[in-house]
Amino acid sequence: MLVLGIETSCDETGVALHDTGRGLLAHAVHTQVAMHEAYGGVVPELASRDHIRRLVPLLDRVLAEAGLGRRDIDAIGYTAGPGLAGALLVGASFAESLALALGIPALPVHHLEGHLLSPLLSGTPPEFPFVALLVSGGHTQLMRVADVGDYELLGESLDDAAGEAFDKTAKLLGLGYPGGPAVAALAEAGRPGRFSLPRPMLGSGDLNFSFSGLKTAVLTAVRQHALDEAGKADLAWEFQEAVAEVLTGKALAALDRTGLAQLVVAGGVGANRRLRARLDEATARRGCRVFYPELALCTDNGAMIAYCAARRLARRQAGDAAGRAGTGAFAIRPRWPLAEA
Repeated sequence: MLVLGIETSCDETGVALHDTGRGLLAHAVHTQVAMHEAYGGVVPELASRDHIRRLVPLLDRVLAEAGLGRRDIDAIGYTAGPGLAGALLVGASFAESLALALGIPALPVHHLEGHLLSPLLSGTPPEFPFVALLVSGGHTQLMRVADVGDYELLGESLDDAAGEAFDKTAKLLGLGYPGGPAVAALAEAGRPGRFSLPRPMLGSGDLNFSFSGLKTAVLTAVRQHALDEAGKADLAWEFQEAVAEVLTGKALAALDRTGLAQLVVAGGVGANRRLRARLDEATARRGCRVFYPELALCTDNGAMIAYCAARRLARRQAGDAAGRAGTGAFAIRPRWPLAEA
């Protein structure tokens, strides 16, 4: 079965072709970073209009790369939420219209489920069950994943997500957008010891997160010190270390609580090299394994949506209730708990 994946939840337009027998055949992503950089963040209306411009050329591109035509597509999966309402509508209307024209099914896909399953596209995928750490600009969650569609929320951010804290810290340090890569790059030149920032909720006894206080601590440090470039780098280093320590500590606690030995890390923040280093070291000491998607699949992309749709459709064909969850109706859900996917 050849499945087309469409991703338009925020500021990346992703299109991909996944074949259930041959794997990922082609994928392409257009990022709107340059367009939104002037505004210091995503402008929803501009994002929606740009998705409209990009979808058809990206579809033609992946079909050409795979040596296929539109009539070869057997099904379409598209991101129905969560995300920006206008951006989601663009992808949903495009996917449903194309599916209607081709006479094939269209399946709404949960954006976070796509991220959660994206490591399964790698050469050495994890096996069910596992613990998943989802870390992105809008979400920080720990999930117990028993199978496709069988997710238990273990903990989540009570305020700012980790990626959101990176973006806000970048603004405080006078860096560009997006904040995560900018802070990480600056931290490379930083030195430990000059600043001491809190590790929020690290010892809370539960699996929830909070990063708003950490961002406030960065604001306080910026106001109290006349920071030169070296000082900004030192503060960026300490901030990144605080986030990585909290995420690692909570992920290990989730493994302990569930008794599982596999950890999946997905979402844009999952590409952070310092976070990966800490997780690799910590899981190795415990005899556990950690899995990441390919770096190109850490940010929003159509490949994860196509793969997720393919897995859901396979379960639908097998008569499984979870596989029938997607009805193909033209509906978006800007707010959509993963447990309801």
